Amino acid sequence: MGKKGILLVNLGTPDSPATADVRKYLDEFLMDGRVIDVNPILRTILVKGIIVPFRGPQSAKIYKKVWTDEGSPLLVYSQRVHQLIKEKLGDDYHVELAMRYQSPSIADALERLKQAKVDSIKVVPLFPQYASASTGSVHDKVMEIVRTWQAIPDISFVNSFYDHPQTIDVFVQNGQKYLDQKWDHILFSFHGLPERHMRKVDVSGAHCLKVADCCKTITENNKFCYTAQCNHSAQLIAKGLNITEDQYTICYQSRLGRDPWVKPYTSEVLKEMAAKGYKRLLVFCPAFVSDCLETIYEVSEEYHDEFIELGGEKVQLVESLNDHPDWILALEDIILNK
Repeated sequence: MGKKGILLVNLGTPDSPATADVRKYLDEFLMDGRVIDVNPILRTILVKGIIVPFRGPQSAKIYKKVWTDEGSPLLVYSQRVHQLIKEKLGDDYHVELAMRYQSPSIADALERLKQAKVDSIKVVPLFPQYASASTGSVHDKVMEIVRTWQAIPDISFVNSFYDHPQTIDVFVQNGQKYLDQKWDHILFSFHGLPERHMRKVDVSGAHCLKVADCCKTITENNKFCYTAQCNHSAQLIAKGLNITEDQYTICYQSRLGRDPWVKPYTSEVLKEMAAKGYKRLLVFCPAFVSDCLETIYEVSEEYHDEFIELGGEKVQLVESLNDHPDWILALEDIILNK
């Protein structure tokens, strides 16, 4: 019998912080119809004519700030996790790592699994909460590639692990290291998405953004809703930390364009915190398993500086799962039992 194939997929990163490589990454990322889900002609005009030419140089400057001697933090942590989980699973498994955008590509990783003659492939997108623009895009790309194969092995997909107990526990452990300090409030800042993405997931058309507190708890109507899963993740982490609902706020970062995105926006929450006289904020980013530009720069630097200008003193990022040994154990359980 052949080995079982495992495909780990993270979002991706430019090959370097050079403007040309950043533009190449942004082009592939933003041309994905699940990311900017508008008419293809309009998407091409927006991405290739406006966003990439103008945003590329700005983003390149930011990537240079987070780049390490080993490379992009997101890729470096993903590679460490890849190596550790390979060792953990042993010889019965063939584990490959891919990025949804840029290198190493999903196509190349699947080809290696194909050449290894694996009996099955389990696809594990490294996004705790399901979103069409992240997990859905990974699933879509894998199916696009595999459908051309003459012999297709058994394939399964992990949809999400937003409530996975061992994963939640690592976020809790990381947060506990900071709780001996005084914090005025705790933020759970998730990556944002346009509201239209939420409405598209609502197959009934009668729940999303139409029912009061539609995302506050997981129900049959919203079980695939990104923001409902974000809320549940935050609630579980808060419970593990023994903090009450009035001690934290759930918010969303990284907006792009003028269309309304899920609220509240983290930048607006910072203003509210400052107006209340809060000085010190502790911030979790439970949508990310690896620290990256959105955590290392956007939270630790950009939001920190904004908060200081508003009269605050400190925005402290709680690190992501990265290569924490208990995250490797959690990932092993996700692979074997999800």
